[in-house]
Amino acid sequence: MELTPATWRKASRSNESGDACVEVAGVAEVVAVRDSKDPGGPKLILSRSEFRRFADRLKSI
Repeated sequence: MELTPATWRKASRSNESGDACVEVAGVAEVVAVRDSKDPGGPKLILSRSEFRRFADRLKSI
């Protein structure tokens, strides 16, 4: 999946010190997730419904 045109934003729950930053980008019908310290590294690609379940699960922890 081509993510070059994606607009990435830092997740609101990322800590302020910058050592645990997650970024997300909506691209077409999916949501991409990456580590802000390694923007060229691997990305997690989820459907929008999968991302909602993923985020809900993280919030419950």
